[in-house]
Amino acid sequence: MHDVAPELIGAVLLVNGAGGIVVEVEAYDQQDPASHGYGGPTARNASMFGPPGHAYVYRSYGLHWCLNLVCREEGTAEAALVRALEPTEGLGGMRARRGVEDVRLLCSGPGRLCQALAVTRAHDGLALDAPPFELLAPAEPAEVVSGRRIGITRAADRPWRYGLAGSRYLSRPFR
Repeated sequence: MHDVAPELIGAVLLVNGAGGIVVEVEAYDQQDPASHGYGGPTARNASMFGPPGHAYVYRSYGLHWCLNLVCREEGTAEAALVRALEPTEGLGGMRARRGVEDVRLLCSGPGRLCQALAVTRAHDGLALDAPPFELLAPAEPAEVVSGRRIGITRAADRPWRYGLAGSRYLSRPFR
């Protein structure tokens, strides 16, 4: 997992043609008490235990959808939460869905990102290499920084948040 998550930085993620460059992710694995997979498979987290290269979508605090990319072999819960994108494609649709003009506010945070890309529970379990998704490898190596994950209380000290150094599209700056 921790080799895959940083490699996602600089990749291009599109949903129905809208999206951009992945600039921030957080890693979660089955041994991590902050992970949805920690207690084993449930109806909610079944996709996290599914095949790699698929989406795991869940609702956070009953408010926002969050998109994770499943990263390990089937039966093991390892995924990367996509926290932020640098929007490059489909800006008009993203602005309409988010109701904001500032491009920095379109996809800077997992809830904003899913709202901008119209990701919902209907996307849970879908393959990332088939419509409506498109995931393209980074065009060039990215300078990746790491730090503590955001918005969790358990295992919060682990430096499993990865981001594009210097990006103005992060959900929060790295310290």
